[in-house]
Amino acid sequence: MERSPDTGMIPNIANFFDSATTLELFKRICTSRAFELRTHQVFDTGVIKSPIYLSYGQEAVAAALSLSFFEDNPYKYAQHRAHDLYLCYGGNPIALIDELLGLPTGCSGGWGGSASIQCPEINMHWHDGLMGSQVPIAVGDALRKKRLSINRRTLSITGDASAEEDYVLTSLAWASTKNLPILFICNDNDLSVLTEVRLRRNWSMTSLAEAFKMPATEIADDPWLVMHHVKRLAHHLPALINIQVCRGSSHAGTRKDNYKTPEWNRYALIQRTLAELGLTKKAKEIEENANREINIFWDKRLKETGNVR
Repeated sequence: MERSPDTGMIPNIANFFDSATTLELFKRICTSRAFELRTHQVFDTGVIKSPIYLSYGQEAVAAALSLSFFEDNPYKYAQHRAHDLYLCYGGNPIALIDELLGLPTGCSGGWGGSASIQCPEINMHWHDGLMGSQVPIAVGDALRKKRLSINRRTLSITGDASAEEDYVLTSLAWASTKNLPILFICNDNDLSVLTEVRLRRNWSMTSLAEAFKMPATEIADDPWLVMHHVKRLAHHLPALINIQVCRGSSHAGTRKDNYKTPEWNRYALIQRTLAELGLTKKAKEIEENANREINIFWDKRLKETGNVR
């Protein structure tokens, strides 16, 4: 499908959400974005030794998910690019900082690093590094809970490249066959490292899901649109949403990849919508507070660990 910031857009959809929800949405977006941008700076000093996978540019999706698919604290199985999901669902920023610094006080004990975040407190389970393996694990766990009559939904997030793995596709089919309470999200940045989807396959995630008799939709990363469809599908699981996103960073680290220019800047588009809603002043305060808080966290931990440079 053609990529566009308006894919699947419902006109004036932000108007259907109250101001409190919209401002909380923006707060989570800003917190995640501030964390990633500061992490980018710290990584460039050499303090972080392991690879990092930054999520800025697509943080609106995680924020929207955390506000619309959270009632029963779903089990979350994320891909390697998941700082935003961890933070938006209430993960401790200091524990994530410590994880990136390789400290035993990190959310994964300092062993997983950026790619393998886990947090039992928010039911977030770590990624083992094998592309897309979180999807069959999520499906297996959803099947286990169903057989044990555990009434809790599962959130499985993957990228457009990982989605092409055979065990991901068969997992979608199995989830449909067993009617499992699982929501599949594909964060589709149109890149497998540097290779665009059109060069890799001639099918879409939504057409595949529909072939498995699973509700599916293709949308852009407008967070109000994401919340709308998550709420719409939350009681019709299993279901899949393919969300077109534009990653703001390189595949890994902070180097400048020679990849296509992002087609849109969702953060700027969100700011424009907030202005149209008359929320510019409050949004500015939220953005400044998020930047200040994240910098305090980072400065404190770098000083305490002797990593100030």
